[in-house]
Amino acid sequence: MRPYVVLSVATSLDGYIDDTSPERLRLSSVSDFDRVDQVRAGCDAILIGATTLRRDNPRLLVNAPERRAARQARNLPPYPLKVTLTASGDLDPALRFWHHGGKKLVYTSDHAAPKLKERLGGLAEVVGLGPSPDLGKILDDLGERHIGRLMVEGGGTIHTQFLAAGLADELHLAIAPFFIGDPDAPRFVNPGRFPYDSGHRMALAEVKVLGDVAFLRYLAQKA
Repeated sequence: MRPYVVLSVATSLDGYIDDTSPERLRLSSVSDFDRVDQVRAGCDAILIGATTLRRDNPRLLVNAPERRAARQARNLPPYPLKVTLTASGDLDPALRFWHHGGKKLVYTSDHAAPKLKERLGGLAEVVGLGPSPDLGKILDDLGERHIGRLMVEGGGTIHTQFLAAGLADELHLAIAPFFIGDPDAPRFVNPGRFPYDSGHRMALAEVKVLGDVAFLRYLAQKA
């Protein structure tokens, strides 16, 4: 059985997830960062795209000690499995992603897998999935690994692929109270054909005020 998929993203009012400066743009409030930490703690795995991994260099951890302890009390590892996917296999072993938290898993093409295994050494398990890392195959493999709940933290290409393919069960959207307005900045989703249009709306399940950020939780209404 495939995992339940939760997409998580913070955007500006005009739908951007970052600006074009070299520093990472912090869109969420302190309260929303804590909410994200709580969601991470409740998931079996966290997935991030290779472009975001290179650009933001995140650690993707459960930061609160009490949440890690609660996971261990349920006979779970303190950190969820960390997952990324790359068609090219071009990932730097110095990235913080590999050196913090628990186990890591990389999906890539069959062509790139041997070189990436050599580059990463024992930092992560590397799995080749044919010509490219297809999302359906990834979810099937994660299901076989008993991953019941998957959190997807983007970026835009990954979110677009999950949404366009109808593979998201839930969307967590945090909206920061400012604009970016730069056409070269990355957006939440890229152009595409989505199953959730004006005739097939997602269901708004929750609304919260978290500091100066609006949090919206949507459920996919699948046919």
